[in-house]
Amino acid sequence: MNVLLSGVVGSVAHGLAHEGSDVDRLGMFAVPTERLHGLHRPRESHVSTGPDVTLHEAGKAVRLILACNPTAGELLWLARYETRTPLGDELVAMRGRLLSERAVRDAYLGYARQQFRKLLARDPATDPAKAAKHARHLVRLVRQAEQLHRTGHLTLRVEDPDTVRELGESFAAAPLRAETFLARAADRLDAPGVLPEAPDEAAADAWLRRVRAAFYRPGE
Repeated sequence: MNVLLSGVVGSVAHGLAHEGSDVDRLGMFAVPTERLHGLHRPRESHVSTGPDVTLHEAGKAVRLILACNPTAGELLWLARYETRTPLGDELVAMRGRLLSERAVRDAYLGYARQQFRKLLARDPATDPAKAAKHARHLVRLVRQAEQLHRTGHLTLRVEDPDTVRELGESFAAAPLRAETFLARAADRLDAPGVLPEAPDEAAADAWLRRVRAAFYRPGE
C-alpha cells in the first residue's frame, strides 16, 4: 500500500491517554491511478482493530479535510509521523489553506454535540468511565474549534489535561452543564475569526492531481 502519511492520533496525541487507553493510528494512502479508471472503484478506507488503524485513500482524505472533519484533520497537525513522504509533506504544508470558518464551526461543534447526546443517553452511575470519555471529547473538540477559529492553527496536545479531565468529570456528573458550555462556544465561533470563508480547493485539487500523476503506471 502506498502510504503517504501516518501517525498516532486520538488520546495519545491529545495527551489524555491513561493506562489501558487504545493507541489509534490514522493514515492516508494512494491507490494506483489505473484502478480509478475501471467500473469498480477501489475501497476508500481500510479499518482494522488490534491494532486500531484507519487508512483513507487520498481522494477521500482530502474531501474529509476540506470539510474540516476533526478526526481526519488530525493527520495534518501531528507533532511526529510514523510515515511521512514528500507528497505528504506538501499536504501538511498547505493545511492552513484547507480550513474554512463555517466548516470548522459546523464540523467541530457537530461532533461535540454528538458527544453531548451520547452523554445524555448514558447513565453515569452505571458507566462513569464512558460518560467521562464523552465529556472529555466534547471539551477537547470545543477547545480545538476555538483555537482554529482564533489562530488558524491546531495544537493537538492539550496544554492542561487535568483541567480537561476535571471539566469532563463535571459534565459527566451533570450533563446539562455542557449545554451552556456548548452554547457559549457557538457564540464565540460566530464572532469574527482568522479563517477564510472557503478553503483553497484549487490547491487541494492540484495536490491530488500530483498524487494521481505520481502513481500512474500504465501497463503494470
